[in-house]
Amino acid sequence: MFGIRGDRSPQGRKKLVAERQQYLDLVAKGVGTAQACRIVGIHRRTGHRWRYGRPSQAKAGRKATLPPARPAPSSDRLLTIDERIVIADGLRAGRSQRSVAAELGRSPSTISREIKNNAHPGSGDYRPHAAHDLAAARRPRPKLRKITACPGLRGLVQGMLDDRFSPEQISRRLRRDHPDRPELHVTHETIYQTLYLQGRGELRRELARALRTGRTVRKPHRAPDQRRPRFTHPMIMISERPAEAEDRAVPGHWEGDLIIGGGGTSAIGTLVERATRFVLLVHLPARHDAETVRDGLIRTIGTLPELLRQSLTWDQGSEMGRHHEFSIATGMPVYFCDPHSPWQRGSNENTNGLLRQYFPKGSDLSVHSADELTAVAAQLNRRPRKTLGWDTPAERLTKLLAEAS
Repeated sequence: MFGIRGDRSPQGRKKLVAERQQYLDLVAKGVGTAQACRIVGIHRRTGHRWRYGRPSQAKAGRKATLPPARPAPSSDRLLTIDERIVIADGLRAGRSQRSVAAELGRSPSTISREIKNNAHPGSGDYRPHAAHDLAAARRPRPKLRKITACPGLRGLVQGMLDDRFSPEQISRRLRRDHPDRPELHVTHETIYQTLYLQGRGELRRELARALRTGRTVRKPHRAPDQRRPRFTHPMIMISERPAEAEDRAVPGHWEGDLIIGGGGTSAIGTLVERATRFVLLVHLPARHDAETVRDGLIRTIGTLPELLRQSLTWDQGSEMGRHHEFSIATGMPVYFCDPHSPWQRGSNENTNGLLRQYFPKGSDLSVHSADELTAVAAQLNRRPRKTLGWDTPAERLTKLLAEAS
């Protein structure tokens, strides 16, 4: 048992860290407030402030009761009661929020957000125990969703979904049409969650079909470092491509892709030489699976002299699943672009746009013979190009071959 403090003189701003912990331990064991204050040697109002985070309410005729036990924080992400007491002490001592954050090993924004969210709404004072109770009451899940809690908002969202508005369009429109009614403001993510997390009955399930994707369940996305390997044989990424291919100084480095016909049932392979923009078209009369594309590329590349067989750059389409077999047959390494990075094959993308003049989108590409493809490629190679100083790809290729020989 602790003895009464001998020196009863005021101690000013001296921190009574040990006394406060002793007092809270006594209260937790069931010792009354007044008795605990006498044992530790503090004023009763100090005990009330430590216990409740606010001045004594005895004069108001309220009975002081021990607050219910608070559960331990579920993770290191949540502030503890001890940390909140340190925050309150720091503010009372006139310290900056940044210095308090440094003492606790927390981000300054965490301290700022804690004070903003949990300070007393009337006085603005930060009271640690009251703040801890507010945070605990705000934490339980599941919570009532905003669209569920507001029938007017739910009706507006349902009506706009019926009119084929996207969730983002709904969110922006509600803010513009009702700027002074925050209860009608909702983020597009909330609408998506309300649509896809059925089982709470917020919105009719058939409304999900009004979305452009038509999906009734959400499609998960893996992080880049969690993606499964695209092919069974390891890929060589474009970052490992030699510098001579990057600066277009040496001929023989190609970019490739497929242009797809209507319904995805037909395709034509396209190859563009990076230095000269010379075009070759690969005839794929029946299918465009990995085996067919491999054979078509080997057949087309086989018509080139060895000088023009340096490398091939492709995207990560499934049609290149046999890329290692192509490399063995032709001696050309295949470099793969990063996901969703078509600009890494800029020459090929530009050429595919030119080819749509001959092979419109939605048309059946299987009707074109190998001779027709050769004629189209020859015509493209006879066109003068601004990027080549108005030389044609055929002229530039002939010139480079002559210099190399």
